[in-house]
Amino acid sequence: MNQRTCLSVILAAGEGTRMKSALPKVLHQIAGLPMVAHVVKAAEAAGASGVALVIGHGADEMRKTAAKFAPEAETFVQEKRLGTAHAVIAARAAISKGYDDVLVMFGDTPLIDAQALATARRKLAEGAAVAVIGFRPPNPAGYGRLIEQAGRLVAIREEKDCSEAEKKIGFCNAGMMAVAGAHALKLLDAVGNKNAKGEYYLTDIVEIAGAQGLDVVATEASFENALGINNRAELAQAEAIWQQRRRHEAMLSGVTLIAPETVYFSHDTEIGADTIVEPNVWFGPGVMVASGAKIHAFSHIEGATIASNCDVGPFARLRPGADLRNKAKVGNFCEVKQAVIEEGAKVNHLTYIGDARVGAGANIGAGTITCNYDGYSKFFTDIGEGAFIGSNSSLVAPVTIGNGGYIASGSVITETVPDDALAFGRARQKTIPGKGKELRERFASAAAAKKKAAGADH
Repeated sequence: MNQRTCLSVILAAGEGTRMKSALPKVLHQIAGLPMVAHVVKAAEAAGASGVALVIGHGADEMRKTAAKFAPEAETFVQEKRLGTAHAVIAARAAISKGYDDVLVMFGDTPLIDAQALATARRKLAEGAAVAVIGFRPPNPAGYGRLIEQAGRLVAIREEKDCSEAEKKIGFCNAGMMAVAGAHALKLLDAVGNKNAKGEYYLTDIVEIAGAQGLDVVATEASFENALGINNRAELAQAEAIWQQRRRHEAMLSGVTLIAPETVYFSHDTEIGADTIVEPNVWFGPGVMVASGAKIHAFSHIEGATIASNCDVGPFARLRPGADLRNKAKVGNFCEVKQAVIEEGAKVNHLTYIGDARVGAGANIGAGTITCNYDGYSKFFTDIGEGAFIGSNSSLVAPVTIGNGGYIASGSVITETVPDDALAFGRARQKTIPGKGKELRERFASAAAAKKKAAGADH
């Protein structure tokens, strides 16, 4: 089957009115990725070399987004919504290229996995003309039933047309199917619209193929794989299922999740073995964590690279471009953005490091900030190896602190500090004996007078 060519036709033209959103339904995200992109990834993993997206509502936005996750995909617009077969035929130009297999999928089924699609393709390789993917929902009410005889699929019966015996069938239509490319257009063109809605139904090709003596079979996927998204509640349900799968996979690969149900991954999170993740950690897109790292509770991480044996959090925020090298530490209530924290460097508490390099072994004191933005442009701060930045220091970029440089606490640094130099950048302290008592008495007297005046006014 590996040598068979495959086209995936993904139907993504629905308006999704029940989502109550201006955004096309299939662009709503699961794990930080549009749900239609999950479908594309599953198709590609099942061997699809071509992707045809049938779009409608929000076509321009769909094309723009599709260019990011499926740059080679062809898009076809379904101008009028006249049924599922009509939608597939919109991709006639792609289907006619002569693929061996054609997978028909829906952009709102983000949990479909490659194995379910590969199983349907395998049936085509074995000689079937059509392989319909079915599933067994907890309650089959409302779903079309798959009617089988002697191991062959003879019909897909909508519930309103089912006999009482057929209504008891628990094997239902998931909507997705694989069709042999040699028969696809002939079967689709034979679909009529003589029904109450005057629409062209993809399910009709089952009986059409059977009438032509072609082999039609059903394969089975799990209920979760077939879950379609129609509203925000179902979107949340799909997100929960996806997260549960990913957490399980992470733990089996050697990652410790102390409270798995509180950790959220993105579609592309990479996390190494022997990493420990404490409760309530959120991984946004673009995160890579090497082995042996420790991510403490309530940390928020996106677009960041964390090397082996790093220590992050609790309550740390790593923004895009954060690059922590081996054994680096970013502690509680620290934010790092577009900055390299080199090997063994420590950014321990209450600190902002942006557009910067913190050299190996450097220590950044509590309350330090890199002042990297003047309202118009960003500027770079370079902190050398082994530098010590005292607490509550402001490093006004562009500025360089040399290797071994020492910045006194409370300093505002605006000029280069040479290697091993000590820099002060603060006002000189002045102490006036007894002045504190005098001020307290003056302020207390003023407050009492103000209170007395307020009482007199009433």
